Amino acid sequence: MSVLDNYTGFMVGQYENFPQSRYLTLVVLRKAESEMIFRTEGSGEGLARDSVHAGLQEREIISRVTISKRKQTAVERRTGREILRQHNLLFSAENKGKREESDDNICALNRNKPCGICADCMIYGYAVGGGGAQKSRVITDDAFSVLAYQTVTAKRTFNALYDNNTMRDPVTGQPSSSIQEDEYVKPETLFIDMQTLKDLTASEIRYVIANVLRSRRYGAISSRLGKMRNTIVGAIFSDCELFSNLELTQTVYDRLGEDGRQFPLDETTVKSKIIGAVTDLGNEVIGTLKPIPDAELTELIGEIRQTFTSPTDVKELLEAITALYPRG
Repeated sequence: MSVLDNYTGFMVGQYENFPQSRYLTLVVLRKAESEMIFRTEGSGEGLARDSVHAGLQEREIISRVTISKRKQTAVERRTGREILRQHNLLFSAENKGKREESDDNICALNRNKPCGICADCMIYGYAVGGGGAQKSRVITDDAFSVLAYQTVTAKRTFNALYDNNTMRDPVTGQPSSSIQEDEYVKPETLFIDMQTLKDLTASEIRYVIANVLRSRRYGAISSRLGKMRNTIVGAIFSDCELFSNLELTQTVYDRLGEDGRQFPLDETTVKSKIIGAVTDLGNEVIGTLKPIPDAELTELIGEIRQTFTSPTDVKELLEAITALYPRG
């Protein structure tokens, strides 16, 4: 028996075209484990940040580093798509339900050829002009650093050496001008994020949670930087959407107090403040809320971990999800 069997009233039993008001909000603590770069433009641009109030009670204006919603879900979608591809569960729009070895139209991101029947398309959404669409059932928002931008960032200068390990061209003898400077987020910076899963079945929920926990690199230059660890601090079933990422971050900041805002933050302390803040903010929500207790949440994550250690179990899960969706 799975933990999710205790919450069948808050999930759909099968895929539905019409909204059913079944929500599961995942509260995620994202911890930088290396230097990280989050920006919206190309190399040389500054980090993405927003000026907001420090807390709900402390009204000082500060800048916070932001991870845009797309920068988060794009990584997690690719994580899920890798394992779908491994088990041949990505299809072509022209040949729905089948995959031919010679088919070069297999569903892929940013190629304008979504199949519209794989788990990724039907959970995270897709759109094709005149060819159908599916709104994402994973609702996200920008994630904010708990501490101020000036506290959690630094700058680093880098250069590009020639084969002779110097900045001078070994052929022409000319010095290189390839010296640049990048802003980066310091290791151990904490971001608070929420993902709201709307009208998902139990199998789809397991898939999305696995994508969050299995994703480890975010931001620019992810082949050398960007290591991040995601921890699910809480999970709340409800019949409506809850509060915002920013509101939760500001509440946690207030609760940390002046003495608890030194970088790097203690992760255990922040987790406890998040749990208390979720409880307080949840009391203001007009709707029915059913949090998953910590022990059950740990058990659920253990179930998912066990599933994904077995290729057979993973394939069964992904095939069960794929079978939910109607073929055109």
